[in-house]
Amino acid sequence: MKIELTETEERICQLLNGCAMSLQKEKNVYTTCRIAGGWVRDKLLGSQSNDIDVALSNAMGVEFAEHLAIYARREGIEAGTISKIAQNPNQSKHLETATCKILGLDIDFVNLRSEEYASNSRIPSKVSFGTPLQDALRRDITINSLFYNVHTHVVEDFTGKGLDDLRNGIIRTPLPPAVTFLDDPLRILRCVRFASRFGFDIDPDLKAAASDPVVQTSLAGKVSRERVGEELSKMMKGRDPLLSMKLIHELSLYTPIFSINLPEKEKFSTIPKSPDTALASASILQLLTSHSHDQLPTLHPSLLVAFKNDPSCKPRLFLAAALTPFTGITYPGKKSKNLPAVEAVIREALKLGTQNHFLDGIPLLFEACRKLHSYLETSSLNSDRVVIGKLLRDKTIHHHHTGSHWTSSILFSLVQELVPLYTTSNEKLDVQEASKVVMFYNAFMDEIDKFGLSDAVDAKPLLDGNKIVTVLGASKGGPWVSQIQDYVVDWQLRNPQGTSEECNIWLRHENISGRLPVHPESSEPSSKRQRRK
Repeated sequence: MKIELTETEERICQLLNGCAMSLQKEKNVYTTCRIAGGWVRDKLLGSQSNDIDVALSNAMGVEFAEHLAIYARREGIEAGTISKIAQNPNQSKHLETATCKILGLDIDFVNLRSEEYASNSRIPSKVSFGTPLQDALRRDITINSLFYNVHTHVVEDFTGKGLDDLRNGIIRTPLPPAVTFLDDPLRILRCVRFASRFGFDIDPDLKAAASDPVVQTSLAGKVSRERVGEELSKMMKGRDPLLSMKLIHELSLYTPIFSINLPEKEKFSTIPKSPDTALASASILQLLTSHSHDQLPTLHPSLLVAFKNDPSCKPRLFLAAALTPFTGITYPGKKSKNLPAVEAVIREALKLGTQNHFLDGIPLLFEACRKLHSYLETSSLNSDRVVIGKLLRDKTIHHHHTGSHWTSSILFSLVQELVPLYTTSNEKLDVQEASKVVMFYNAFMDEIDKFGLSDAVDAKPLLDGNKIVTVLGASKGGPWVSQIQDYVVDWQLRNPQGTSEECNIWLRHENISGRLPVHPESSEPSSKRQRRK
C-alpha cells in the first residue's frame, strides 16, 4: 500500500524534512518527523485528509513549530500563527501541542509518547516521551497506529498489524483488547464508530473483550457522558448508523451507553423496553429510506422529503430510533410536570444539546408520534382539509426552530408503528402486516396531496396580530389575539383561495354574530360572556 501525495502535501513534507535538518545543524537537535494516525489511514484508503498530525522524536511540539515557521519564511512560505494547545487531560490533551496552518492545511505538532493509566481513570497518570512503537501501541486501533516517515517516504507499521488490517478490513487493538479498553474504555465506542465508518469487521477477541461485564462497567464508570455522547453523535452522523446500532446491540453496549442515574424523586414512570426495539426501529428506518425491501409497497415520495433535503434529519431520526425503548416513559420535572424520558437520556446520559436538533427535536418526534397515532387510529382518512391541515401545522409535528418537518414526523410515526412487526433475532419483518401499514400511511399522504396541504403547512395567517386588533376594533392586543389567529387559520384551510380582504369581512361578521372562540380583549370564550350577560 502506497501513499500518493498531493503537490501541497509533497511541499509540506519537504518543509518538515528541511526543518529537521536545519534544527540538527543549528541547534544540535536530532528529530524525526512522522505524520501519524488518521491522515495515514485515509490516504492509504484513497481519501483526502486535511488534518495532519506530526509526531516528533526528541523535540517538543512548540519548539519545532517555531523553528518551522522561521525555516518556512526562508523558503518563501508564510506559516500561520502558531497556537499552543495546553495540556488538558479532560479533553484527551495529555501533552502540550502546537498547531499552525501551512499552505492551507492545519498541522499539529506533538512528541511521541508513552502512557500509564491508573485503575480508576481513563486519563493517563503518567505521560512521557516514547519510542515510535510505544506511541503506536497506546493508540485505539491498529489502522490508526500507522506512521508516514517524511524523510524516507515510507509507511511505518510498528505494531506489525496495521497495514494487514487495513487491507483486510479488520478493526483490532494494538495491545490485547482488554488491556486497551480497561486503560481507556472510550476506545470501545471508537472501535464501533470506525467499524461502521469503513464497513470493517471487528476482531473476535475485541468483541469478546468489549462484551465483558468488567469492561462495560469500566465504560459506564470511567468515561464522561460528554465523550460517550460525542462518539454516538459521530456514529449517527456517519456513513452507516444502522451498522453502529447493530454493533452496539451485538456487543451488549446499549445499557452502558444509554444508562442514566436520576434522583429518586425523578425516577422514570416505568422501566425502558428491550434494546431490541432500538435495533428494530433503526433497521426499519434504514429499510424504508434505502428502498432495500422490494416486498413492501413503494413509500410515498413525500415521506422522504426532509430525510433527503435536511442534512440534520438522518442523524436525528436514527438517534430517535435508538431511543425507542424509552417511548411513552416520563419522569417528574419541576412544578410536577411530567417530562419525556427521551429528553432526560439525551441531556443527562449523552450530554447532547441542540446540535442537529437532538435535544429540542427528538422529544417532539415522539410526541408527534403520539398525536399522529391517535389521529390515524380514529380516522377513516376521509377527514376534511381543516382537520388534517391543523394536525400538520401542530408545532410538535412541524416546527422549523426545532428541526421538525411534518414529513419526517410522519415517517418516524410509520417506523414506530412497524417496530412490533420486526424480529431482531432473524432480522425479519412481517411483510404482509407491514405492507398494510405502509399502504395506510401512503393513503394518508394521498389525502394530504388531494387537499393540497404541502404549502399550507407553512402558510402564514392572512391576518397578523395588529390587523386582527384593527378589524375587531379592539383597543389593545393580548393573549386572545393568538386564539383568534388560530381561528383565522381554520378559515384559510377551509378557503384555500381566500384573500385577506375576504378574511376581514368574514372575521367582522363572526365577531358581530358572537361566534369568535374568545372575546376581543379577553381570555374568556365569547359564548360564556354572552350567557353571563
